Amino acid sequence: MTFIQENFGFLYENFLEITWQSVVMWIIGGLLIFLAIKKQMEPTLLLPIGFGAILVNLPLSGAIGETGALTTLYNAGIANELFPLILFIGIGAMIDFGPLLSNPKLMIFGAAAQFGIFFTLCTASMFFDINDAASIAIIGAADGPTSIVVANKLGSSYLGAITVAAYSYMALVPIIQPPIIKLLTTKKERMIRMPYKSASVSKTTKILFPIIITCIAGFISPESVTLIGFLMFGNLIRECGVLDSLSETAQRVLANLITLFLGITIASQMTAEKFLAVDTLIILGLGFFAFVFDTVGGVLFAKILNLFLKQKINPMIGAAGISAFPMSGRIVHQMGLKEDPSNFLLMHSIGVNVSGQIASVIAGGLILNFFM
Repeated sequence: MTFIQENFGFLYENFLEITWQSVVMWIIGGLLIFLAIKKQMEPTLLLPIGFGAILVNLPLSGAIGETGALTTLYNAGIANELFPLILFIGIGAMIDFGPLLSNPKLMIFGAAAQFGIFFTLCTASMFFDINDAASIAIIGAADGPTSIVVANKLGSSYLGAITVAAYSYMALVPIIQPPIIKLLTTKKERMIRMPYKSASVSKTTKILFPIIITCIAGFISPESVTLIGFLMFGNLIRECGVLDSLSETAQRVLANLITLFLGITIASQMTAEKFLAVDTLIILGLGFFAFVFDTVGGVLFAKILNLFLKQKINPMIGAAGISAFPMSGRIVHQMGLKEDPSNFLLMHSIGVNVSGQIASVIAGGLILNFFM
């Protein structure tokens, strides 16, 4: 009887520790799991983040969260930038720069879609000191690894909130972008066809491209050279032709494993005390507007170009200039097919998406150059 009483008392004490904030976090975690499984929205990210959000808000979760295994993982992989850098190798190995190299003018859309970074910087500076504002602004790069590295190097005290915002919104791109694109474009514009002319890109060009881009980035934005270097090294593994098995491992096993670690580690920062704080909610709001204005910048830039071009551009591809690869490029392609089942925008949108990946890293480096 004493044993039962003791255990009942223990359970009762745990029950008393449940707060409305914990319940809110369980609901948020459950929603993310629902989106990952039922809607199949970036499950590699949303499932571990959602499950982790529930895990760290259970009674006595400090044993695994604030003082336990997840904190150890956070310190080992995010606080020292290890996970983002390794992940960039995997991302680089996934990227085919062929569509971009065959149509280099797509690069300008990647630059245009970074508008949200600088808009958010101006807005965030009204609420936070300049280093924290700059760290928050880089959420607009739609690039989780870059957000982590910039916030670390600038010594932001909001690294956890910035990381959660960056990865959460990256995973929610399929929800965020389509209504914005539809709001800014007409049906006629969304139906614009862009014929794709397949241009041969030599193997030598594909091998030289990552090396040259790394060197150029080193001159333009020295602080970005680590990130861009790891990204381009991953691509060099892919294109060199002598490391096929290593390339395959980087694309699949390495990228997926690190993404899972990132998801569950990010969730360690989603305790109710941190996540539902006013500053964190402001950061989440600013991150959302950064994503919105990135999309707006890319679409409007394409619409402006159409005023001067004879062969019109489908303005939706401008939205793919954010760094969320390959999610954003895929969304634009799917939206094009929905308007016209024979309108294939995939190669154009992926080319723009790839340029956004490069542009976001360089933008992060420029932010570091300005504020370090």
